Amino acid sequence: MHKSTNGLEIRRSHVGDAAAMAQLMSHPEVLPGLLQMPYGSEEHWKQRLTDNLAPARSQDLQLVALLDGRVVGSAGLMLANPSPRRRHVMHMGIAVLPEAQGRGVGGALMSALLDYADHWAHVLRVELGVFVDNERAIRLYQRHGFEIEGRQRAYALVNGRYMDSYCMARLHPQPPQWPGPLDSASA
Repeated sequence: MHKSTNGLEIRRSHVGDAAAMAQLMSHPEVLPGLLQMPYGSEEHWKQRLTDNLAPARSQDLQLVALLDGRVVGSAGLMLANPSPRRRHVMHMGIAVLPEAQGRGVGGALMSALLDYADHWAHVLRVELGVFVDNERAIRLYQRHGFEIEGRQRAYALVNGRYMDSYCMARLHPQPPQWPGPLDSASA
């Protein structure tokens, strides 16, 4: 758990967050920026948060941001693919309530996830998708080292129209290196 001076707390999500997650992901100003479907239920989120505890998902990390004890944001890192050839890659998703935007919530969630990816989870590449009209999110991602790598045309249906999406990624800025073979004299 991380607590800041402005009342912002970042912690791992748990099953008790299901109702707050359903509200966050269904918020009419948040939903269009996600790939979630409308009318998400608390039961769905209970199951999803329970599934996050499975041993097969042990590398994944789902965080929530709380302001004054209320969930106002969520972000997660999920293994992009179980193939040994892609285990160095994680996919990121983030959502922040409109009233909490501009208050450092997104930046705090991003920083926490990237610290986990860089220093604990052996991740070389973090990927995400963002709709091309979400300029605020694109700027946030770029501030954290993400670059636009491509554009996917008609990527998803959003409010009855097809929307393009950018593929963005960030490579570990200083990938861990082994210092080299031990000197036999010092061993």
